[in-house]
Amino acid sequence: MRAVVRVLRVGTVVGAAFAVMGAAPGVPAPEADLSYHGSVAMTADRIDVRFTPRNHGPSAVPDATVRLRWSKPLADRQTLPEGCARSGERVVVCRTGALAADQVGERVELRVMLRDASSEVLLELDTVWGGGAVDGNRANDQQRVLVLDTGDSYYF
Repeated sequence: MRAVVRVLRVGTVVGAAFAVMGAAPGVPAPEADLSYHGSVAMTADRIDVRFTPRNHGPSAVPDATVRLRWSKPLADRQTLPEGCARSGERVVVCRTGALAADQVGERVELRVMLRDASSEVLLELDTVWGGGAVDGNRANDQQRVLVLDTGDSYYF
């Protein structure tokens, strides 16, 4: 059952990308400014991430996908929340859900395990897909956080 759910999640992201690519020529894409703010903490090989997506507008976004990339390999087995899927040795992608203009979305919380314990890891977050909207300010939807193995929360 879990394998089927993952296939559907990834299929949704891929299907949405094809829908955007098929937009009518000459029709301007909507504009939206996405950002992500939250915290991350690491203890040994366990990393807890919490973030809230925000759409600064001017257009609503039907869905978006954020990529979380770590500088160290993740453990082979991960238990990820609904809407998140593994997409590489060091990468997880998560759906944000619909984001109304000038509104915050639902908070995303996940725990990942590193393959091996480390004293530090770099987490990079960025938008992979913005629901077909053009984001003229990519600076605030790209975050880099150095996380030390202290159990302390690092905010972004």
